[in-house]
Amino acid sequence: MFAHVGAFSDLTPAQYEWAFSWLQETGLLADLHSPVPAAERVLEAALRLNDAPWMADADSLVRSPGELPEDLARAAESLGVSAEHAFGTLRSVWGKFDDEQRLRVGAAAEAVLMELLTASVDARVEHVAAHSDGYGYDIAVHARQGSLHIEVKSTLRRNRITVFLSRNEYEVMLRDPSWQMVVVRLDDHLKAVALASVPGPWILRHAPHDRSATGRWQSFRLDVPPEQVVPGISRLAPVFAAAASPLLTGSQVW
Repeated sequence: MFAHVGAFSDLTPAQYEWAFSWLQETGLLADLHSPVPAAERVLEAALRLNDAPWMADADSLVRSPGELPEDLARAAESLGVSAEHAFGTLRSVWGKFDDEQRLRVGAAAEAVLMELLTASVDARVEHVAAHSDGYGYDIAVHARQGSLHIEVKSTLRRNRITVFLSRNEYEVMLRDPSWQMVVVRLDDHLKAVALASVPGPWILRHAPHDRSATGRWQSFRLDVPPEQVVPGISRLAPVFAAAASPLLTGSQVW
């Protein structure tokens, strides 16, 4: 039919077949009665599967409808979707992607750090986050010399360290002198390639403040400059084993 009907001659049969397969793979054909306009659903699906280089940093690269990447702007225009709505769709899709990645990468970072600590310190290492989120940190290191309470953050980037800190984590930092934020940098295979501590005073200087008793922040984002982190976890130096990992001792640069 596509080969003989003039109205469909703008695309080849192979292109129509590819488009139909794409619609099936994205699940767009599963609900043909969705109240969401078809153009908006297609744009959202395309963004979910988008592997453009800018997608990973869309939160910082695209901050307004006027900053839409050219390929996204063209796609939105061809679908009849406004730049404002395309921007909102991008923010929504990126937010879901970021949440999923943070959970996956964060869990890997905690597991990797647990392994490193267990093999590198003469102390008892406890993964407290495995049984409660209420501590305000993820890993506790217990030694005769004292304890260290480690809040683990993760990144896949060397030059971009973006972390989120909850109100509970921040308030525990204020109360607990043993609290320490540690950032683990992982490669694409989720293997640790670098590890660094973020000084508490630096966090304190950049944390938000409540402006009134009726409005309280519950979490905030920190963009930590790489030059502000300190390789390794120097506070554990007294309990390092003889064969402690260079990632922990600080001899492995960020």
